[in-house]
Amino acid sequence: MYRAGVVVVTGTVQKQAWADKVPPPVEQVRPGLWSIPVPIPDNPLRYVLVYALELDGGGVAIVDAGWDTDEAWGALTAGLATAGGSIADVRAVLVTHIHPDHYGLAGRVREASGAWIGLHPDDAVMLDSRYGDTDALLDAMFHFLADSGVPEEKLPDLAFASMVMKSMVTMAEPDVLFEDGQVIDLPGWPLRTVWTPGHSPGHVCFHSVEQRLFLSGDHILPRITPNISVHAQQFPNPLGDYLGSLAKVRDLGSDEVLPAHEYRFADLDGRIDEITAHHAERLEEIADVIRALPGSTAWEITLRLHWSRPWDEIESFMQRQANGETLAHCVVLELNGRIRRKGTTPARFSLVDE
Repeated sequence: MYRAGVVVVTGTVQKQAWADKVPPPVEQVRPGLWSIPVPIPDNPLRYVLVYALELDGGGVAIVDAGWDTDEAWGALTAGLATAGGSIADVRAVLVTHIHPDHYGLAGRVREASGAWIGLHPDDAVMLDSRYGDTDALLDAMFHFLADSGVPEEKLPDLAFASMVMKSMVTMAEPDVLFEDGQVIDLPGWPLRTVWTPGHSPGHVCFHSVEQRLFLSGDHILPRITPNISVHAQQFPNPLGDYLGSLAKVRDLGSDEVLPAHEYRFADLDGRIDEITAHHAERLEEIADVIRALPGSTAWEITLRLHWSRPWDEIESFMQRQANGETLAHCVVLELNGRIRRKGTTPARFSLVDE
């Protein structure tokens, strides 16, 4: 392992593969625990890391599943074969959250193996409106984006940006609903469910007390921060929820974090502190924009923030996520009494008493 910033990298092979821009190999992380990279089409995250846990008495459980594409299915199948098993051996699919790169293949795995699927209730309730009948969601998204001040000519692109993802999900109602603190009785791998809302309302992580492992999903990643957005299907204060979820998993006594993207790492508490500091800096950056341009819309603020790539190189779906992130920070500033909003369609933000 080695230290990169505050993060102590334990997945050194994965880290090198990331630097080389190639998929990492299937790896045995611990006896009976495998990491399987499953590709994500046309996405800067490149792959989701599916974790396969060998169960006492035979079979495996997997944490997350990947997109529902033939390429992803092939990678998952090949990865399980490298681990000495097959899709038919899967007994359970533990889904950290509803997003397609985690949930998309769960239904197809169940069809092939008879496995049960588990999901948190706050994500399960969104399945039909997100991947089935999406008319109401699209209508809500148009109103939400207009309220953000998105120009009329951009509204269709941003509102419809996620609809292509429907084709990469096999709709499957969960068989098991995970509750916070619930111990999932997987033979040889008892995992405690930790509800961590923020990235999605029903995001969960899994903690192995015996192995001192923390499977973090998208909640905590080693290099980037997950998208925390105001959204038509989110709780009203997603960033507040997320910061609370970070504090919740601090001091767990974990030796290694197994994230859903990038590479494994240690020093969970150090990474939590770094992410918390990042959001504090972002709150100040947004307050500075509003101070310079009082009466700005969320979209106008978004265009003036620093992003990892030039704005015109960011695709429509990611622009929508960026706008949602800006709003999530504005909500925190508003609840803390630092800014106020006025009007709707669009809403405009100004500092309080300045």
